[in-house]
Amino acid sequence: MVSPCFWEAHHEIKAGNVKELLAKGGRGSTKSSYISIELILQLLKHPQCHAAVFRKVGNTLRTSVYAQIVWAINELGLHDHFRCTVSPMECTYLPTGQKVLFFGMDDPGKVKSVKMPFGYIGIAWFEELDQFDGAEQIRNVEQSCLRGGNWSITFKSFNPPAMARNWANGYALQPRKGKLVHHSTYKTTPAEWLGERFLADAEYLQRTNETAYRHEYLGEVVGSGTAVFENLKIQPITDEQLKTFDRIKRGVDWGWYPDPWAYNAMHYDAARRTLYIFDELTRRRTSNRDTAQLLLDRGLTREDKVCADSAEPKSIADYNKYGVKTFPARKGPKSVRYGTKWLQMLEAIVIDPERCPDTAKEFSEYEYERDGKTGEVLEGYPDLNNHHIDAVRYAMESTANKAGDTAETRYKSIFV
Repeated sequence: MVSPCFWEAHHEIKAGNVKELLAKGGRGSTKSSYISIELILQLLKHPQCHAAVFRKVGNTLRTSVYAQIVWAINELGLHDHFRCTVSPMECTYLPTGQKVLFFGMDDPGKVKSVKMPFGYIGIAWFEELDQFDGAEQIRNVEQSCLRGGNWSITFKSFNPPAMARNWANGYALQPRKGKLVHHSTYKTTPAEWLGERFLADAEYLQRTNETAYRHEYLGEVVGSGTAVFENLKIQPITDEQLKTFDRIKRGVDWGWYPDPWAYNAMHYDAARRTLYIFDELTRRRTSNRDTAQLLLDRGLTREDKVCADSAEPKSIADYNKYGVKTFPARKGPKSVRYGTKWLQMLEAIVIDPERCPDTAKEFSEYEYERDGKTGEVLEGYPDLNNHHIDAVRYAMESTANKAGDTAETRYKSIFV
């Protein structure tokens, strides 16, 4: 009943290691089918719990999540043990009286006023997560309904929108204890479940429109043609990989509030032209002494160099006084343009989303600006939400400016 790609997630939930499952992916990935089965299994396992299923708009419930839950009940052979009605819309497990309730968030008052005859709501499922108004709305619902009891689990599922800056895409990059992020595609689903027509349609779109194929069938965040960094790989960097990194670069972008102080550490594989960003720190309203101590606590010694924004010589002097060997970025005319272009022309920029969530978010969401009237893409790079990008640029400045490998030389050879 469950696609093999979800077996590990099922076992992690069964072991009690997961409080939140975020399932994302493309068409035919069976994430909704899996969640509906897992929801019923968890309901039966916790007899004091009820479940609540949410969509953004109430009139979509009956033909989507309600039908999906009824399907799961039938697939599990439990149809004689449940009473499913549409008015009110609910599925009741007859042996215990536990209920699966359905809500549209266009009437949030219903969620706050719901009262269960016994027990508590311990299971929540938000389907098509990206259609909700944002993380705050989801958090408010969770706070309203997931109260009481010592166990709960939340399921969240969606097809990633094309734009990286969509809140749900950003939310998927934010680590949290007990949160499992799972990505599936039709390629992880047994072919016989999908049928020849589905596979033929996917193959045709892959041949005729690869970008649309990657978005619709592979669930990739492909953007709208304005992404600055198209060479990103947001993926874990293992402890074994870290042990092999021997050319560590470090950069700092100064900040206070609202702009943050940002630090990054990275390794550059010159042979493969691949940059690995594996560490970050982000702080606001934090003194130079305290941020310097953070770096020393990170294990930096007096031999480890940090390249920082030259716009604040006093801060650089402070760091050297506090024991962090810091030197200014040379910057200069068009340094932002050439430095960013050098990063763009790398084979890959690998960012660990758990170790570096803020960095992954910045790089993923960094896009060219468009003219408000014509919609045309504007020249230059926006100076907005790019603090870790700047820290990375400073750290890699000396590498990018090496003879024969300067960003300016490569830029001119390709574009001029």
